[in-house]
Amino acid sequence: MMRARNPVALSLDVRRLPSPLPVAKVAVAMARLQPGELVEVLATGRGAARDFAVWSRATGNELLEQGEEAGTFRFVIRRR
Repeated sequence: MMRARNPVALSLDVRRLPSPLPVAKVAVAMARLQPGELVEVLATGRGAARDFAVWSRATGNELLEQGEEAGTFRFVIRRR
């Protein structure tokens, strides 16, 4: 799994939370970040990849990285 070149401003562990709570928690956290800052998200829901891709497109935030290892999905998202 590749790591972001820019430092992550905030890491969120939303593993084991049912959908749509992971996206909701990330949306609230993003409001605390400055434009261009990165958030790293760890999630376990089967629909997480789809949910974060759709949410990123809808909000204009950039999904920079996504990957899966041992059942845990990792996303890095840049705040718009």
